[in-house]
Amino acid sequence: MSFPRLPLVDAPALTGPQLMHQHWDDLAFLHWAVDPAVVAPHLPPGAEPDVLDGATYVGLIPFTLRGAGPGTLPAVPWAGTFLETNVRLYSRDAAGRRGVVFASLDASRLAVVLGARTVFGLPYRFSAMRRAVRERDGHRELAWTARTRWPGPAGVRSRVVVREGAALSPAELVADEVGQFVSARYGLHVEHLGRTWWIANEHEAWPLRRAEVLALDDGFLAAAGFADLAHRAPDHVSFARRVTTRFSVPVRL
Repeated sequence: MSFPRLPLVDAPALTGPQLMHQHWDDLAFLHWAVDPAVVAPHLPPGAEPDVLDGATYVGLIPFTLRGAGPGTLPAVPWAGTFLETNVRLYSRDAAGRRGVVFASLDASRLAVVLGARTVFGLPYRFSAMRRAVRERDGHRELAWTARTRWPGPAGVRSRVVVREGAALSPAELVADEVGQFVSARYGLHVEHLGRTWWIANEHEAWPLRRAEVLALDDGFLAAAGFADLAHRAPDHVSFARRVTTRFSVPVRL
């Protein structure tokens, strides 16, 4: 099958009932280019690596998930806001849908971990997590630290420190093919109950900004099966302050 070249900017409208809504705040996108053959064994049946100029990408993404709520109802107090860091991959299927596959997801709310693992089969872990923000020379510096607790392996640590830069202009956003490739994703593939499912989402185009990695001491990539990546600098780094996203109910591939 021939897949059109990204970038894709506009999300297709959800076609099914809305399952949930949430905000994603202060995200750092750290991405490494890898051979698609390295990623393929980590994808569920029916999904294959999505490719840009012969490479696919592995992302390490710390952020705050804020104000999650079911359907169109208000956000769930307390449990609807938490810290998260995920290791994600980029996928496509025979229907032409381009999405993500989560190699791991770490969250600071045990209830969220239990629910997401049980209902959706997502590989969430409960982790002790902290986020700190400070201003320096007119720019924000954000630091995320995390340590896995349950399920194992316990004690895996991650520390990411990023300096937020200026917003990309519209022309720069269009020219940033890797930025569009990793951010213009409107669904996820997940294996659960012996089948592969597609969960569509919609959100506005990411307002990507420049960013600089100040520190990286990460074990999450290795725990997800990509041991060599954290030992070299990311190939692409960006930042975004917020998008609001809505998810539909899962459909079977």
